[in-house]
Amino acid sequence: MRIATWNVNSIRARLPNLLEWLGSFSPDALLLQETKCQDDDFPLFEIEAAGYRAAIHGQKSYNGVAILSKRPATEIMRRLPGDDGDEQARYIEATVDGLRLASLYLPNGNPAPGDKYDYKLGWMKRLMAHAEALLDSERPVILGGDYNVCPTDDDVYDPAGWQDDALCRPESRALFRRLLNLGLTEAFRALHAEAGRYSFWDYQAGAWQRDQGLRIDHLLLSPQAADRLVACDIDKAPRGRDKASDHTPVWVEIT
Repeated sequence: MRIATWNVNSIRARLPNLLEWLGSFSPDALLLQETKCQDDDFPLFEIEAAGYRAAIHGQKSYNGVAILSKRPATEIMRRLPGDDGDEQARYIEATVDGLRLASLYLPNGNPAPGDKYDYKLGWMKRLMAHAEALLDSERPVILGGDYNVCPTDDDVYDPAGWQDDALCRPESRALFRRLLNLGLTEAFRALHAEAGRYSFWDYQAGAWQRDQGLRIDHLLLSPQAADRLVACDIDKAPRGRDKASDHTPVWVEIT
């Protein structure tokens, strides 16, 4: 099985690119972030015509997550537990072919310090608590998405210039390490030790052309999924297309 994660930065704006990639790469499941549309406006007809079903959790103009899958998704859960007052559409979880999959869009957190950064750190702590419960279930689990965290200096093109950004601040990185230390495997780094591999390039200042990127899109695997890990990589091709998202897909293959 191949499972991918992709922050599409508006599914309606990127729909031709998304459909082209689904047709060429043909993942068994795709975890989407920043769909930026309400559920009624999600392009279900086009997605189903491409051979995929969709579990969606959206809101108007902002955020929004989804799980596309060739096989039916069951046990669908929308919203990250731990704060009933949080209305932001940042988390969806479902079971596909025996795998428990989650698509998450972790808050950016800028400017930091500040209320937005406090929300980011609180969200990460809620994710840790939920991840512990998922690990206790001893099911194969994949938590994929835009984590808005560069785990180390190897994951950012200019570490000194980004050290005070919410994506690279020590508190963000420490919580990400704590998440991994629960027993999760970060699939890409488990198979690739090299620095300078990125999944996001800003639209400004020629970041894509200069390869000035960040690696903030991750796939975290429970031990039961990590034992089946075959491959993981970043597909840069979609970032170079016209009207591209500023993120590109990251994929994992498991037996």
